[in-house]
Amino acid sequence: MNSMNGILLGEWTKMRSVRSTMWTLLATAALMIAGGAVFSAIMAASWDNLAPQIAASFDATSISLFGAGFAALAAAALGVLVISGEYRTGMIRTTFLAVPRRLHVLAAKAAVLTVTVLTVTAGASLVSFLAGQALLAPTGSQASLGDPGVLRAVLGTGLYLTASGLFGLAVGALIRHAAGAIVAVIGLIFVLPPMASALPGGWGRYVTVNAGQQIMATRTAEGALGPWTGFGVYCAWIAVTMIAAAVLMNRRDA
Repeated sequence: MNSMNGILLGEWTKMRSVRSTMWTLLATAALMIAGGAVFSAIMAASWDNLAPQIAASFDATSISLFGAGFAALAAAALGVLVISGEYRTGMIRTTFLAVPRRLHVLAAKAAVLTVTVLTVTAGASLVSFLAGQALLAPTGSQASLGDPGVLRAVLGTGLYLTASGLFGLAVGALIRHAAGAIVAVIGLIFVLPPMASALPGGWGRYVTVNAGQQIMATRTAEGALGPWTGFGVYCAWIAVTMIAAAVLMNRRDA
């Protein structure tokens, strides 16, 4: 069981056998697809009432990927549940007895979560995009995967949601309590970014999802970080949190 393959298999078994994690994973995909479809349908229905200047700057890709904002929270909650559930039930003690090298446990959880969430959300992002463009087709404003930046935005949405799941895992490992970790993640993803955007000097663009969401944009706004630069900054936030969680996991009692 101490081999990395055995640890990975054990973490995958735990993840797929717990109802809460699988339902949260399905909710992530559903929110991604439903959010984009609903918003695309609303925009298509109100197309004739849009001001000409709005129609001229219309971004069909962003409209179809609108559900990513909601899906990010579900993905982060999934990351929290992957680790906090074991602390809640006390199963983490059994896990650490089976695998004394605790960092191997955290690494295995991160690896399994990454592969699972990326597979599901990349597919959901593509479905969301295709459904959204089909709904927007009557307006003549639809986009295609061959348009500049579109394929990167669609695949980048899967990367962004996967990163959000890892953010949740890192915060969950740091706090070890599901409710507290989810509240912290909500603050870091939904509360802190808009507040930081109001700061002078453009510092808000470096804050969590303000940076991370650039990977989903087909157009870079003036003063904003580039797609990969922004995603790199978001990953840096996650890495720092994960390192802090790893240090404390080694030092604290289970």
